[in-house]
Amino acid sequence: MSFVESFVEINGCRIRLLRGGSGAPLLYLHGANGVAGVQPFMLKLAERFDVWIPEHPGFGQSDEPQWLENIHDLAYFYLDFMRHFKLSKAHVLGSSIGGWLALEMAVRDTSRMASLALIGPSGIRTPGVQPGDVFVWSPEELIRNTFHDRAIAERLLATPPTPEQQETLIKNRFTFARLAWEPRLFDPHLNKWIKRIDLPTQIIWGEQDRILPVAAAQAFREAMPQAAITVIPDCGHLPQSEKPDAFCDTLFKFLSGK
Repeated sequence: MSFVESFVEINGCRIRLLRGGSGAPLLYLHGANGVAGVQPFMLKLAERFDVWIPEHPGFGQSDEPQWLENIHDLAYFYLDFMRHFKLSKAHVLGSSIGGWLALEMAVRDTSRMASLALIGPSGIRTPGVQPGDVFVWSPEELIRNTFHDRAIAERLLATPPTPEQQETLIKNRFTFARLAWEPRLFDPHLNKWIKRIDLPTQIIWGEQDRILPVAAAQAFREAMPQAAITVIPDCGHLPQSEKPDAFCDTLFKFLSGK
């Protein structure tokens, strides 16, 4: 299943978009690492869904608009994105800060959404649970702390980034900091509005997540008692990349209503 790359303009902001597959629309909102390319889990998603993978404003090859100051700006942008493309009954899947973004969208307007799936999401705070300080870690520490499987991290570290890739990493890190630096990785107002979300919700967490520890799921369990929470063992911050089969099995079971 192949993906087609294009560039689209929404409200004067040009962003990169990958799209592939057929079926009901599924909007994937990436995390701080951006969209380096098409991963195996994306191909699995495209076997069942019409998968939309935009690169957020400020990341990768997308524009860096002056209006992008916080996660709320990004949420309104993607609500406009869904309206622009007339997406309807779309499944929204967000990873890490992309999960936070999905929540910010959903507390504002769920009229174009069919379901919500969150992968190790940030966005709300769990008292007593300290996230990893991703802004202090070196790039090497960040990679090692992202994956539970050391072999994956070492394989990624064995190939140093090209100058172009290094420039993208710096750009992504800068925008990530703009969105999540203060307060660190959460919106102090989100928790009181999260009850407005009226969608079937699945949360998927890696048991050995060192960026957002699985104990943080307790805050979501309390704020969203209707949400299903699945913990994937022997897995770090990105279950979709580290354990794609287990991740897709969980997601497909949820989306099929079983």
